[in-house]
Amino acid sequence: MKFFKADWGLLFYANNEEDDFMHTVKNNTKNDNIGYLIGVWGVCLVLVWIGIYKFTPTEAKLIQPLVKNHFAMNWLYDLFPVQTVSNIIGTAEIIVAIGLIVGIKNPKVGFYSGIAAAAIFITTLSFLLTTPNTWKISDGIPVTNFFLVKDILFLAVSISIIERNKPSNK
Repeated sequence: MKFFKADWGLLFYANNEEDDFMHTVKNNTKNDNIGYLIGVWGVCLVLVWIGIYKFTPTEAKLIQPLVKNHFAMNWLYDLFPVQTVSNIIGTAEIIVAIGLIVGIKNPKVGFYSGIAAAAIFITTLSFLLTTPNTWKISDGIPVTNFFLVKDILFLAVSISIIERNKPSNK
């Protein structure tokens, strides 16, 4: 089956070869930025809020099992104490949030900040696979720590930021 994306974001079956592609439509109206900006500011709010919280002993202890069991992050505890690791992660989150805000007006900064945000949310989502006892069965349905699952939406916004700010090859 062949599908194409219509201007309003839905996928439709393509009946001929000239419609055999996926395309995005760039709108140049002021109204097309509202959802995008809400997404960017929402991600920034969460990154700053959680980033600041990383500087508390409570959050440092809460993320310890996640970081300790992650193949790409566990080495941090060999070099730094628990609170310092949490502070490093929090600092990175705050810097990325600032970059995303600057990126609203500066596409190059937005592009690289979007990549950094996507890396943060991919890492967070990977905790679902690397942390023991993350998944449980409740009434026959697999459930997890839903605070991690929300990052699917944040990852989507990050990818949107990357796509919107991608340097052109002109």
